[in-house]
Amino acid sequence: MANSPQAKKRARHNEARFAVNKARRSRIRTYLRKVEEAIASGDKDAAASALKECQPEVMRGVTKGVFHKNTAARKMSRLASRVKALG
Repeated sequence: MANSPQAKKRARHNEARFAVNKARRSRIRTYLRKVEEAIASGDKDAAASALKECQPEVMRGVTKGVFHKNTAARKMSRLASRVKALG
């Protein structure tokens, strides 16, 4: 358990950041799921528009420190290639 005032403050701060990051991660996963569902349905237009909406959210997650940039790039690359293959 935290004993010093600074350690207590860090514990409070960590809890707050955890909540924010959890919400952000959940939001990004929702966008990713929408793309996955559009790909599964076979609708190329819906998948392309979902991917276009998804990309800024994923990249925002990178700038906010939720995802590593290579992880986000890999996810976007794989989704884009799957959408392209729907043709």
